[in-house]
Parts: sequence; C-alpha cells; structure tokens
Amino acid sequence: MKPLRIGLFTDTFLPDQNGIVTSVGLLSDELRARGHHVDVVAPFFPEQVDDRADVLRVPSVRYVFLPTYRLAWPTRKDFEQKYDLIHTHTPLTLGLAGARLARKWNVPHVATYHTHIESYTHYVPGLPLLQKQTRIVTRVMGLYYGRAHAVITPTAGMLDVIREMGVQNPVVIPTSVEPQVLRSAPAIESPWPAGTRRLLTVGRLAREKRFDLVLDTLAGLPDGHLVVLGEGPEREHLLQHAERLGVAERVTFLGVRPWTEIGAYYRLAELFLFASDTETQGLVLQEAQLMGVPVVAVGARGTLSGVDHGKSGYLVSPGDVAALTRHASEILASPALWTRLSRGARIFGTAWTPGNVAERVLDVYAGALGLSSGMPFLGEASALGHAVVSPRNTLVYDR
Repeated sequence: MKPLRIGLFTDTFLPDQNGIVTSVGLLSDELRARGHHVDVVAPFFPEQVDDRADVLRVPSVRYVFLPTYRLAWPTRKDFEQKYDLIHTHTPLTLGLAGARLARKWNVPHVATYHTHIESYTHYVPGLPLLQKQTRIVTRVMGLYYGRAHAVITPTAGMLDVIREMGVQNPVVIPTSVEPQVLRSAPAIESPWPAGTRRLLTVGRLAREKRFDLVLDTLAGLPDGHLVVLGEGPEREHLLQHAERLGVAERVTFLGVRPWTEIGAYYRLAELFLFASDTETQGLVLQEAQLMGVPVVAVGARGTLSGVDHGKSGYLVSPGDVAALTRHASEILASPALWTRLSRGARIFGTAWTPGNVAERVLDVYAGALGLSSGMPFLGEASALGHAVVSPRNTLVYDR
C-alpha cells in the first residue's frame, strides 16, 4: 500500500486519559512507523502542551454539564488539508465533522465504535427520557455509523448493538495497549498500607463505571485496601459512599497518574476489580492482565471477551456484588490460585499488540479504498477472546 494521508478524528485526546486516547495514540504511532502521514484531529485544551508531532488541535469550548470535558467547535478553516481516508473514533462534534469532510472530499470514512453512547445520555439534561421515549440517540447513531464505509468494534460482545443500528458486516479488531510502557514504569512508593491486601481499580470516576459496586465489594474484604486511579464527576459521591459503608479508611483515591507511571501500580497490585457494565472493551482489564494481575470484573458487553474466565480471572453478572466478593476472597486466600491466574493473565494480556492491530486496521482501510476485499467478518467464534457470548450478550459461566 502506498503511503496514505490519514485523519484520525477524536473528541477526546490528551490530556484526557482513557481507552480511546490510548487506542488513537498507539494507532497513529504504528501507522506513522509504516510510512503513512497521520493527523490526530482533537479538541484544543488550554493547559495542554503537545509533544506529539501528529496532533492537530481545533477550537473547543468547555462543556458546562461536564466541566472537565472540552467540546470541539471546528470551522471550515481548520480543515484545509485533504486526507485520503478519515477514521473517526467518536460520534460527537469532531466525529461528525470527519464524516462530513469524507463526504465532501469523496474519500472513505472508517468509524470505530469505541463507546456505547446510549449509556452516556445522562450527561445531557433531558436526553435519558427522550431516548427512552423515542430512541433518538440509537437512531442518530444508526445514521452516523450506517453511512460509514466500514465500522470497527473492539469486541464481539458489541456486535448485536451495532447490528441494531443497521450496520452491515462490522469488523472486530481489539484495541491494544503498549506492553513496554507498562513494564518500564519507574518504581513508586507503595500507596497500600503495610499488611493489607493490595486491591486496584482504574478508570474515569463516572456513574456508568459503577465504582460504587467496587466499594461495596471492598466492604466484604476486611483485610483489603483499595487504590483508585482516576478522576471524574462521581468522586465526591464515591467518597460519601465509602463513608456510609465504613470503608473510607481502606480506600485511597490517587486521581489521575501519568500513563508512564501506571504500570508501577499494576506491578504492586494483587487483584484488579472492575464493575462497569457499559464498556465496549475495557482496556484497563488488558493492562492489568499484561502485568500479571488477576481480574474480577463484571461480564457485560465488551468485557465479556476481556477476561479469560477461570484462567486469568473471573467474570460475574452485572451488579452481582456477592459474586465479586466471593471470587476476590477465593483468589486472595489461595496463593496457588493466585499464581495460576497471574500466569494466565500474562498470557491472555499479550494476545494483541499495537503492531498487529495496526495491520488489521490497514486491511480495513485497503478494503474501504477498494484496494482489496478487506477484512473477513470476525464474530463470536473468533480467536479474539475466550469468554463465551450468548445471543443475548450475557456471560455463560459453566462451559
């Protein structure tokens, strides 16, 4: 394939830290290493000083209902450069701008479905009720993704959601993380008090992430101490919830830490807990397992293929705090079980590398450009993960 000019359009990027930011950054690095010209088109952040040569910032405004979020407000002058292909990673203002430019320039539009948007309607006043009554968000998303030349989703567990939008033949390509960055993280002073069991959870502190259930699980682990990496609008609520549960002294909220330091926390942790049931993949699960940390998590949507159930950790039904607590207790009580799951986690976590993800994405690009037949459809029986997905997208536990 000849070198391409590619625009990766995303409504979230550095200094934000989340799965989309990781995915877009790694993809850009790998595409540029293969000789392609890439622009990461992202919102402007007043405090951000970019040290990446691939970032193209466009004007933005603070989103009043989520003050830490910047809403891009692009103009025609921001897009004087024409791309051979546009790959959007979010369906908000920059995603819409990318799709519109692709139609204007008559170039392919590839879209990755990173986020189950319907689970985030509570950030727009009045939208949850409107969605319930009219399914307006689902229909708009159907128009957006249905018009793309190709749609990528990171897990087979989201295929039913995408098909409901009328998207034909979506492609499953898991997002990866960079193992070397995690493994080379410098040593840190342990944030866990001596003599406690070292529990870790990572993510944006938002309602849909269900960190309240992680705190509920901690209440059933009397010798555990939970470290929380992340920041978000639910922080104060979670602090209050910890007080109500009587576990406030056994929780440390560390806020956001630089990506280059995250591996040090995984390295020290004994167990990773995760309760979100809205993920399209859940990259933090892969990060933990890459570092050999067994995982106990909710199995729903994208996380269904994020853990090798019984081999690298355990998945439980959404909201099942009793099962989260039981599996966590079993792992912490048995050194032999912990060792077996830790070994399995390292194996499972290295299944996808940034390089082979980029190659699969380039196959999709080639298909959209008419240079090849593109990627074959990869469904539930693919080798993308070991969790079993039923037609209703629920975990089958006893296989």
